Amino acid sequence: MYKKKSSRNASKKGYRNPQEGAENPEFIRVRLPRGKEVVGIIEQRVGGARMIVRCLDGKARNCRVPGRMKRKLWLREGDVVIVEPWEFDDEKGDVIFKYTPTAIQWLRNKGYLKTMGSEF
Repeated sequence: MYKKKSSRNASKKGYRNPQEGAENPEFIRVRLPRGKEVVGIIEQRVGGARMIVRCLDGKARNCRVPGRMKRKLWLREGDVVIVEPWEFDDEKGDVIFKYTPTAIQWLRNKGYLKTMGSEF
């Protein structure tokens, strides 16, 4: 015989009631670029955790995913990301954050993605 799982185990694994904690479903916290960071869209994967990203400032940068984030940050073409350009070479940069579809919608509504609106 096997032991029946209790509801306590279900809460440990992250199964929750969708109504729980949803006091204000319209409130969303979105990370915005700080300092020299720019928003961009991934155009092409070139291998080795590198990709070509078209940034909002009009440049196409050859970006990489830093080693500390390689396992956590899964990217593909068409994803919206935040890029931090390198100090010594402005044509290259690091991908430091990936936006969720809800955050992309929020950015569009607030006017942060108007220049590249047709691509999203």
